[in-house]
Amino acid sequence: MKKYAFLLLMFVGLLMSCSVDNDNPVVHTEFMPITSVELPEYFVQGQTYQINMSYIKPSSCYVFNNIIFDIEGHERTVAILNTVYEDSNCIPEEEPTTVSFDLTVSGDQVYLFKFFQGTEDGVDQYHLVEVPVVDGRDSIVVEED
Repeated sequence: MKKYAFLLLMFVGLLMSCSVDNDNPVVHTEFMPITSVELPEYFVQGQTYQINMSYIKPSSCYVFNNIIFDIEGHERTVAILNTVYEDSNCIPEEEPTTVSFDLTVSGDQVYLFKFFQGTEDGVDQYHLVEVPVVDGRDSIVVEED
């Protein structure tokens, strides 16, 4: 996660350093702690799911930028990235904000999600969720007379 943040910050810094116009606002990016996640009890192999995540937007100067993924097999580390405009005219909001991504399930292994929840004493904290995968035939219920 830290290497992606470093690369992203380098890219944003490079873009900002090339500007000769002083009227550009000062911005930086910030990973937002994920406060809640909506996941199904299980995934059906081959299906696509919308995964909803919520976070608190502290002020009007925070704008959703992207969802960052670190994927290793069926393990997904997920973080929400905001662009922060350093402006004294920010309005404090503490507004809950929901963003989502689509996931198409492949394979039959359990998915392990690590949702970024902030940093404590310099150590990244994650909410871990395991979601099993079932074969599509296992999820069909047959009613008998």
